[in-house]
Amino acid sequence: MRHHFTARAFLGGFVRQVLVIAATLVVLFPIYFLVVSAFKTQSDYITNLWGLPHSLHLDNFNIALAGGKFFRRFANSTILAVGSVALSSFLACLAAYAFARMKFRGKRFLFNLILSLMVIPPVVMIVPMFVTMVRWQLVNTYQGTILIYTGLLMPFSIYLMTNFFQTIPHEIIEAARMDGCSTLGVFWRIMLPLSGPALVTLVVVNALWVWNELLIALVFLQKDDLKTLMVGISALRSRNYTNIPATMAGLVIATIPIVVVYMFGQRYFIRGMTSGAVK
Repeated sequence: MRHHFTARAFLGGFVRQVLVIAATLVVLFPIYFLVVSAFKTQSDYITNLWGLPHSLHLDNFNIALAGGKFFRRFANSTILAVGSVALSSFLACLAAYAFARMKFRGKRFLFNLILSLMVIPPVVMIVPMFVTMVRWQLVNTYQGTILIYTGLLMPFSIYLMTNFFQTIPHEIIEAARMDGCSTLGVFWRIMLPLSGPALVTLVVVNALWVWNELLIALVFLQKDDLKTLMVGISALRSRNYTNIPATMAGLVIATIPIVVVYMFGQRYFIRGMTSGAVK
């Protein structure tokens, strides 16, 4: 009986290891394909689609960086990502504090209403948003696009921060109030300093979404000097339709900032993702 149990345990562990390895390969394969394709010539890409490049071809990166527009679009993406993530994080923290620690009529209904917005794709709101931005004269402006991104980021941000704020022991807040802290004082001195992991998670996830977003940037930033990096890379592919390696080279460069952001916040990221799972 003991031998049978040991064999089953070994088989179960082996199956789990195989599944983990298979899942890892599935996740890493697109990254492998992106990187190796960026260093191939066009003929090498066609004849050797999945293999390593026969030689490192760096001209693809020169094409991606040609004309100086790449750095301008890189700056545009940075401005939009920093502005929208900072604004949405600040507003979401204030709203989450109210939902997590304050009592007011209609709180549960309002919270559920905000959460329901998470399932609405941005494409269905393009027309009303565009009409509104035209009336406000905010098309082709950083401010208008940042406002749109902020609104789209708010539902998930409020949900994440509310769950985290609810895990902070109530005794800490009561002790702060006994020491004379006001409501905003508790928020600034207690809640925010303790929410580092959740805030880092929020910043990384939202920055990744804004950095890679294409539809909003394409519709609301139509001037060439306001185009974002993802829009520029898409235009590069349309101008050089058969030169896929050049497009891959642009995507490799565009991925580097997000990887750097994740590396700096890595030790907080997992803690933030699981902080609201168990109370």
